[in-house]
Amino acid sequence: PLVLSVHSVVSWDFAMSIVPGWHATIFAPYFVAGAIFSGFAMVLTVLIPVRRIYGLERYLTLYHFDMMARFILLTSLIVGYSYGIEYFVAWYSGVEAEKSSFWLRAFGPYWISTWAMIIPNVVIPQIFWFKWARQSIPILFIVSVFVNIGMWFERYVIIITGLSREYVPSVWGVYTPSIPELIVLAGSFALFGFAFLLFIKLFPVIAIAEVKELEIHDKAHGGAH
Repeated sequence: PLVLSVHSVVSWDFAMSIVPGWHATIFAPYFVAGAIFSGFAMVLTVLIPVRRIYGLERYLTLYHFDMMARFILLTSLIVGYSYGIEYFVAWYSGVEAEKSSFWLRAFGPYWISTWAMIIPNVVIPQIFWFKWARQSIPILFIVSVFVNIGMWFERYVIIITGLSREYVPSVWGVYTPSIPELIVLAGSFALFGFAFLLFIKLFPVIAIAEVKELEIHDKAHGGAH
């Protein structure tokens, strides 16, 4: 419920505006699917190293990673469908501001950011159609990192391209991040890493109740795995 409510409300903040590229009713399911998509990818990104470092292979099995990869594949298809619908509706509407906004994303000054969003979010996760890929730890980690990068660029593309070309040509421009902004960005990543490392140092990585449940299960079956 929290994922649905928070991300749908945030999406409506964009959809209720008249900024070209933002005024779209698909934003609610699009944002919710994107949140689940990026959430599973981030879980894989941090869980795989923790599993290896702390020797949690017994508790975090390939079955769990396989299921997460399937969710990533499913939500990747939904996100890719949303991308396609956005471009189709912009073209089919005949509204010049909408068409130019999406053309700017794909072929204008921000084309690198746009394709850095589409390829990691839509193309790369398709490898999870294959079971061997879903159960390969290195591939899972690499794909999850690419998805995180792609979802970061999705936020960048939505905000920057929408604000760089609004209805008034006198305010048009091409955004270039400044050094202080890049430092703040790097600091946000560092803060997340610090908070995560602090959390796994102070709290159990796996819930104690789940560990005890597994031990009881093993004893009941004579220690067989």
